[in-house]
Amino acid sequence: MVEEVEKSSSVTEEPIMTNNPQADDDDDGEAPEEGEIVSDDDTSSSAKPTAPLAVESHPLEHSWTFWFDNPSAKSKQAAWGSSIRPIYTFSTVEGFWSLYNNIHLPSKLAVGADLHCFKNKIEPKWEDPVCANGGRWTVAFAKSKSDTSWLYTLLAMIGEQFDNGDEICGAVVNVRSRQERIGLWTKNAANEMAQVSIGRQWKEFLDYNEGIGFIFHDDAKLDRNPKNRYTV
Repeated sequence: MVEEVEKSSSVTEEPIMTNNPQADDDDDGEAPEEGEIVSDDDTSSSAKPTAPLAVESHPLEHSWTFWFDNPSAKSKQAAWGSSIRPIYTFSTVEGFWSLYNNIHLPSKLAVGADLHCFKNKIEPKWEDPVCANGGRWTVAFAKSKSDTSWLYTLLAMIGEQFDNGDEICGAVVNVRSRQERIGLWTKNAANEMAQVSIGRQWKEFLDYNEGIGFIFHDDAKLDRNPKNRYTV
C-alpha cells in the first residue's frame, strides 16, 4: 500500500525516538591515515560531479500529527490529557516513514505511555470539537503483541482505506502492564451505519477474528466501565 523510503534525519528528538537515524548511514570503510594519498583511476578522476537525485514526494490526502503522553509526566492531580504533547506532523508518504522508522514501537514504550496519531489540528481529547460527539473502537492485545496491528492501523488511516474515512479522527495505542490496546476514534458516534462499517473493515485490515466493541465518548465520561453500543 505504502512504499518504504530511506530514513530522514529531520525527526524531532523525543522520549519515544530511537537512536540517531544517521548512525545507519555511517561508512564501514576506514578513513585514510594522515599523509596517505588516495588514488583514483583516470576515469573517476576526470568525471564531473553529479547532482544528487531528487526524491519524489507522495502527498497524503490529509496531514497527520503524532502525539505522545509520557507516563513520567502524568500526575494524579493533573487534569486528564494535560500531559499529551504533539511530536511531529507529516503530510507525505516519505514523511510518515521517516518518522515511523525512527520511533519506538508500542512494545518498546514504557508502561503507561499513550501514542496517538490524529488528523492534523484534531487533538486526541474528548473535549476537541471534532471528537466531542464521537466514540471509539478498541482492540486488545497481549503485552508486546500490538506492533504489527498498530502499523496496519496507521497505514489504513493515512492511506484512506476506510469507506467512511471522513468519520475517522485518529488512533491511539495504550501501553499497560498486562496488555496493549489500540483505539480507533471517530466523529459521529450516533451514525451506526458508518461506525459498524469502520469496525468491520478495521478487523479485516488487522485480520482480527475476535469480537470488538464501540463505546460512545459521552458514556465513557460518565462510567469507568461503559457498555459497548455496537459490536462486530
